Amino acid sequence: MKAARRALLLAAPALALAPRARAQGAPLRFAVGPFQPTAGDTRRAYEPFFAHLARAARRPFELTVTTDWAGIAVALANDQVDCAWMGPWGYVLAKDRAGAEALAVVQYQGRPTYQAIIISRPELDFPNFPADARGRSISFADAGSTSGCLIPGYWFRMQGIDPKTFFRYRDGASHPANVTAVANGQVDLATDYDRNLAAMIAAGRVREDQVRIVWRSAPLPNDALAVRRGLDAATRLALLDAALGIDGPTAARVMPANYTGWEAASPASYAMIEAAGRALGRIGGG
Repeated sequence: MKAARRALLLAAPALALAPRARAQGAPLRFAVGPFQPTAGDTRRAYEPFFAHLARAARRPFELTVTTDWAGIAVALANDQVDCAWMGPWGYVLAKDRAGAEALAVVQYQGRPTYQAIIISRPELDFPNFPADARGRSISFADAGSTSGCLIPGYWFRMQGIDPKTFFRYRDGASHPANVTAVANGQVDLATDYDRNLAAMIAAGRVREDQVRIVWRSAPLPNDALAVRRGLDAATRLALLDAALGIDGPTAARVMPANYTGWEAASPASYAMIEAAGRALGRIGGG
Protein backbone atom coordinates (compact mmCIF):
# COMPACT_ATOMS: atom_id res chain seq x y z
CA MET A 1 0.00 0.00 0.00
CA LYS A 2 2.77 2.44 0.88
CA ALA A 3 4.66 1.69 -2.35
CA ALA A 4 1.52 2.18 -4.42
CA ARG A 5 0.78 5.46 -2.66
CA ARG A 6 4.34 6.66 -3.29
CA ALA A 7 4.01 5.84 -6.99
CA LEU A 8 0.73 7.73 -7.23
CA LEU A 9 2.17 10.85 -5.65
CA LEU A 10 5.30 10.83 -7.76
CA ALA A 11 3.19 10.37 -10.89
CA ALA A 12 1.66 13.83 -10.49
CA PRO A 13 3.89 16.05 -12.65
CA ALA A 14 1.63 19.08 -12.39
CA LEU A 15 1.93 19.05 -8.62
CA ALA A 16 5.70 18.72 -8.80
CA LEU A 17 5.89 22.14 -10.46
CA ALA A 18 5.11 24.06 -7.27
CA PRO A 19 6.93 27.38 -6.74
CA ARG A 20 10.60 26.90 -5.97
CA ALA A 21 10.44 29.28 -3.04
CA ARG A 22 7.83 27.18 -1.26
CA ALA A 23 9.78 23.97 -1.84
CA GLN A 24 12.86 25.59 -0.30
CA GLY A 25 11.47 26.54 3.05
CA ALA A 26 8.22 28.50 3.24
CA PRO A 27 6.30 27.42 6.35
CA LEU A 28 3.92 24.51 6.01
CA ARG A 29 0.47 25.69 7.05
CA PHE A 30 -1.16 23.06 9.24
CA ALA A 31 -4.60 23.09 10.84
CA VAL A 32 -6.50 20.99 13.36
CA GLY A 33 -10.10 21.13 14.56
CA PRO A 34 -11.58 21.59 18.04
CA PHE A 35 -10.74 18.16 19.46
CA GLN A 36 -10.12 19.44 22.98
CA PRO A 37 -12.27 21.63 25.26
CA THR A 38 -10.19 24.74 24.49
CA ALA A 39 -8.00 25.87 21.60
CA GLY A 40 -5.01 25.90 23.95
CA ASP A 41 -5.65 22.30 24.97
CA THR A 42 -5.88 21.26 21.32
CA ARG A 43 -2.67 23.04 20.41
CA ARG A 44 -0.75 21.43 23.24
CA ALA A 45 -2.05 17.97 22.33
CA TYR A 46 -1.55 18.12 18.55
CA GLU A 47 1.37 20.48 17.94
CA PRO A 48 4.05 17.78 18.56
CA PHE A 49 2.61 15.72 15.71
CA PHE A 50 2.72 18.61 13.27
CA ALA A 51 6.23 19.48 14.41
CA HIS A 52 7.17 15.87 13.59
CA LEU A 53 5.74 16.21 10.06
CA ALA A 54 7.50 19.52 9.53
CA ARG A 55 10.85 18.07 10.58
CA ALA A 56 10.38 15.21 8.14
CA ALA A 57 9.62 17.68 5.35
CA ARG A 58 12.53 19.92 6.46
CA ARG A 59 10.24 22.92 6.65
CA PRO A 60 9.15 25.39 9.32
CA PHE A 61 5.44 25.31 10.12
CA GLU A 62 2.47 27.27 11.34
CA LEU A 63 -0.45 25.65 13.16
CA THR A 64 -4.00 27.00 13.19
CA VAL A 65 -6.54 25.58 15.65
CA THR A 66 -10.03 26.13 14.28
CA THR A 67 -13.10 26.73 16.41
CA ASP A 68 -15.39 24.56 14.27
CA TRP A 69 -15.06 21.59 11.95
CA ALA A 70 -16.40 23.28 8.83
CA GLY A 71 -13.69 25.93 9.12
CA ILE A 72 -10.94 23.53 8.07
CA ALA A 73 -12.82 22.56 4.91
CA VAL A 74 -13.18 26.23 4.04
CA ALA A 75 -9.47 26.89 4.73
CA LEU A 76 -8.40 24.02 2.47
CA ALA A 77 -10.81 25.19 -0.23
CA ASN A 78 -9.34 28.71 -0.08
CA ASP A 79 -5.70 27.50 -0.10
CA GLN A 80 -5.17 28.93 3.38
CA VAL A 81 -4.00 25.56 4.74
CA ASP A 82 -1.66 22.99 3.23
CA CYS A 83 -2.39 20.00 5.45
CA ALA A 84 -4.95 19.31 8.16
CA TRP A 85 -5.92 16.70 10.72
CA MET A 86 -9.66 16.74 10.23
CA GLY A 87 -12.81 14.77 10.87
CA PRO A 88 -14.16 12.51 8.12
CA TRP A 89 -17.09 14.74 7.14
CA GLY A 90 -14.96 17.88 7.11
CA TYR A 91 -12.56 16.07 4.78
CA VAL A 92 -15.38 14.95 2.48
CA LEU A 93 -16.64 18.55 2.32
CA ALA A 94 -13.15 19.76 1.42
CA LYS A 95 -12.81 17.03 -1.20
CA ASP A 96 -16.18 17.88 -2.73
CA ARG A 97 -15.65 21.64 -2.74
CA ALA A 98 -11.97 21.94 -3.46
CA GLY A 99 -10.40 18.61 -4.42
CA ALA A 100 -8.64 17.97 -1.09
CA GLU A 101 -7.02 14.55 -0.77
CA ALA A 102 -6.81 12.22 2.23
CA LEU A 103 -3.30 10.84 2.60
CA ALA A 104 -3.89 8.69 5.68
CA VAL A 105 -6.44 7.52 8.24
CA VAL A 106 -5.48 7.81 11.91
CA GLN A 107 -5.50 4.81 14.24
CA TYR A 108 -6.89 5.11 17.75
CA GLN A 109 -5.80 2.33 20.10
CA GLY A 110 -4.75 0.43 17.01
CA ARG A 111 -8.09 0.78 15.19
CA PRO A 112 -8.97 2.94 12.16
CA THR A 113 -12.66 3.28 13.12
CA TYR A 114 -14.85 4.85 15.79
CA GLN A 115 -18.57 5.33 16.50
CA ALA A 116 -20.94 8.27 16.67
CA ILE A 117 -23.09 8.22 19.78
CA ILE A 118 -26.08 10.02 21.27
CA ILE A 119 -25.97 10.51 25.02
CA SER A 120 -28.71 11.42 27.47
CA ARG A 121 -29.11 12.43 31.07
CA PRO A 122 -28.85 9.16 33.04
CA GLU A 123 -32.21 9.47 34.79
CA LEU A 124 -34.11 9.55 31.47
CA ASP A 125 -35.51 6.25 30.21
CA PHE A 126 -35.86 5.63 26.47
CA PRO A 127 -36.70 1.93 26.00
CA ASN A 128 -37.81 2.69 22.42
CA PHE A 129 -35.35 5.32 21.22
CA PRO A 130 -35.93 7.64 19.43
CA ALA A 131 -39.73 7.36 19.62
CA ASP A 132 -39.72 7.83 23.40
CA ALA A 133 -37.58 10.96 23.11
CA ARG A 134 -39.99 13.06 21.02
CA GLY A 135 -40.06 16.64 22.28
CA ARG A 136 -36.89 16.31 24.36
CA SER A 137 -34.11 18.86 23.99
CA ILE A 138 -31.15 17.78 21.88
CA SER A 139 -27.84 19.46 21.03
CA PHE A 140 -26.11 18.62 17.76
CA ALA A 141 -22.50 19.64 17.14
CA ASP A 142 -21.56 22.01 14.32
CA ALA A 143 -22.41 21.33 10.69
CA GLY A 144 -18.90 20.14 9.84
CA SER A 145 -18.87 17.34 12.42
CA THR A 146 -19.20 13.74 11.26
CA SER A 147 -20.42 12.17 14.49
CA GLY A 148 -22.02 15.30 15.86
CA CYS A 149 -24.14 16.25 12.86
CA LEU A 150 -23.85 14.28 9.62
CA ILE A 151 -24.19 10.69 10.83
CA PRO A 152 -26.92 11.19 13.47
CA GLY A 153 -28.76 13.42 10.99
CA TYR A 154 -28.52 10.70 8.35
CA TRP A 155 -29.67 8.01 10.81
CA PHE A 156 -32.68 10.05 11.87
CA ARG A 157 -33.53 10.62 8.21
CA MET A 158 -33.48 6.85 7.66
CA GLN A 159 -36.01 6.57 10.52
CA GLY A 160 -38.27 9.14 8.84
CA ILE A 161 -37.43 11.75 11.48
CA ASP A 162 -36.47 15.40 11.06
CA PRO A 163 -34.56 16.14 14.29
CA LYS A 164 -35.24 19.87 13.95
CA THR A 165 -38.99 19.30 14.40
CA PHE A 166 -39.01 16.02 16.35
CA PHE A 167 -36.88 17.42 19.20
CA ARG A 168 -36.32 20.79 20.79
CA TYR A 169 -33.29 21.22 18.60
CA ARG A 170 -30.13 23.28 18.77
CA ASP A 171 -26.74 22.89 17.12
CA GLY A 172 -23.27 24.38 16.74
CA ALA A 173 -21.71 23.17 19.99
CA SER A 174 -18.33 21.50 20.32
CA HIS A 175 -18.27 17.85 21.38
CA PRO A 176 -16.90 18.61 24.87
CA ALA A 177 -19.59 21.26 25.31
CA ASN A 178 -22.27 18.75 24.31
CA VAL A 179 -21.09 16.24 26.91
CA THR A 180 -20.87 18.89 29.61
CA ALA A 181 -24.35 20.17 28.79
CA VAL A 182 -25.85 16.70 29.27
CA ALA A 183 -23.83 16.01 32.43
CA ASN A 184 -24.96 19.32 33.93
CA GLY A 185 -28.61 18.77 33.01
CA GLN A 186 -28.72 21.70 30.59
CA VAL A 187 -29.96 19.51 27.74
CA ASP A 188 -31.64 16.09 27.61
CA LEU A 189 -29.70 14.60 24.70
CA ALA A 190 -26.60 15.41 22.70
CA THR A 191 -24.48 14.00 19.89
CA ASP A 192 -20.89 12.95 20.48
CA TYR A 193 -18.40 10.23 19.56
CA ASP A 194 -17.10 7.38 21.66
CA ARG A 195 -13.48 8.54 21.77
CA ASN A 196 -14.37 11.98 23.06
CA LEU A 197 -16.65 10.69 25.79
CA ALA A 198 -14.04 8.16 26.93
CA ALA A 199 -11.33 10.83 26.98
CA MET A 200 -13.46 13.24 29.00
CA ILE A 201 -14.29 10.54 31.56
CA ALA A 202 -10.63 9.50 31.79
CA ALA A 203 -9.60 13.14 32.31
CA GLY A 204 -12.17 13.62 35.06
CA ARG A 205 -14.10 16.29 33.13
CA VAL A 206 -17.30 14.28 33.59
CA ARG A 207 -18.20 11.18 35.58
CA GLU A 208 -19.37 8.03 33.85
CA ASP A 209 -22.62 8.10 35.84
CA GLN A 210 -23.50 11.59 34.58
CA VAL A 211 -24.39 10.48 31.04
CA ARG A 212 -25.87 7.44 29.33
CA ILE A 213 -25.38 6.28 25.74
CA VAL A 214 -28.73 5.69 24.03
CA TRP A 215 -27.53 5.14 20.43
CA ARG A 216 -24.38 4.06 18.59
CA SER A 217 -23.63 4.22 14.88
CA ALA A 218 -21.99 1.57 12.76
CA PRO A 219 -18.16 1.86 12.72
CA LEU A 220 -16.99 5.03 10.96
CA PRO A 221 -13.57 5.79 9.47
CA ASN A 222 -11.31 7.78 11.78
CA ASP A 223 -9.96 11.26 11.08
CA ALA A 224 -8.07 12.05 7.91
CA LEU A 225 -4.68 13.62 7.32
CA ALA A 226 -5.68 15.69 4.30
CA VAL A 227 -3.85 18.04 1.95
CA ARG A 228 -5.06 20.76 -0.33
CA ARG A 229 -5.27 20.40 -4.07
CA GLY A 230 -2.10 21.79 -5.64
CA LEU A 231 0.35 20.89 -2.88
CA ASP A 232 3.52 19.70 -4.57
CA ALA A 233 4.12 15.98 -4.85
CA ALA A 234 7.41 15.99 -2.94
CA THR A 235 5.79 17.60 0.10
CA ARG A 236 2.82 15.24 -0.08
CA LEU A 237 5.17 12.28 -0.14
CA ALA A 238 7.23 13.61 2.78
CA LEU A 239 4.09 14.11 4.87
CA LEU A 240 2.72 10.68 4.00
CA ASP A 241 5.98 8.90 4.74
CA ALA A 242 6.32 10.73 8.06
CA ALA A 243 2.79 9.75 9.10
CA LEU A 244 3.06 6.11 8.03
CA GLY A 245 6.47 5.84 9.69
CA ILE A 246 5.10 6.58 13.16
CA ASP A 247 5.53 3.46 15.28
CA GLY A 248 4.37 2.83 18.85
CA PRO A 249 7.18 4.63 20.68
CA THR A 250 7.02 7.58 18.27
CA ALA A 251 3.24 7.80 18.64
CA ALA A 252 3.62 7.93 22.42
CA ARG A 253 6.00 10.86 22.00
CA VAL A 254 4.35 12.97 19.26
CA MET A 255 0.66 12.07 19.12
CA PRO A 256 -2.21 12.78 21.52
CA ALA A 257 -3.05 10.07 24.04
CA ASN A 258 -4.36 6.78 22.63
CA TYR A 259 -3.52 7.61 18.99
CA THR A 260 -1.19 4.88 17.78
CA GLY A 261 -0.30 5.69 14.16
CA TRP A 262 -1.68 6.02 10.64
CA GLU A 263 -2.61 3.82 7.71
CA ALA A 264 -2.68 4.90 4.07
CA ALA A 265 -6.02 6.17 2.82
CA SER A 266 -7.66 4.75 -0.28
CA PRO A 267 -10.57 5.99 -2.44
CA ALA A 268 -12.86 3.70 -0.43
CA SER A 269 -11.77 4.95 3.00
CA TYR A 270 -14.45 7.65 3.29
CA ALA A 271 -17.02 6.28 0.80
CA MET A 272 -19.65 5.72 3.51
CA ILE A 273 -19.31 9.33 4.69
CA GLU A 274 -19.69 10.57 1.12
CA ALA A 275 -22.82 8.42 0.71
CA ALA A 276 -24.41 9.95 3.81
CA GLY A 277 -23.55 13.44 2.59
CA ARG A 278 -25.16 12.79 -0.78
CA ALA A 279 -28.26 11.28 0.83
CA LEU A 280 -28.74 14.46 2.88
CA GLY A 281 -28.08 16.71 -0.12
CA ARG A 282 -24.97 18.17 1.50
CA ILE A 283 -22.63 17.28 -1.36
CA GLY A 284 -23.09 16.61 -5.08
CA GLY A 285 -24.21 13.28 -6.40
CA GLY A 286 -21.39 12.81 -8.90
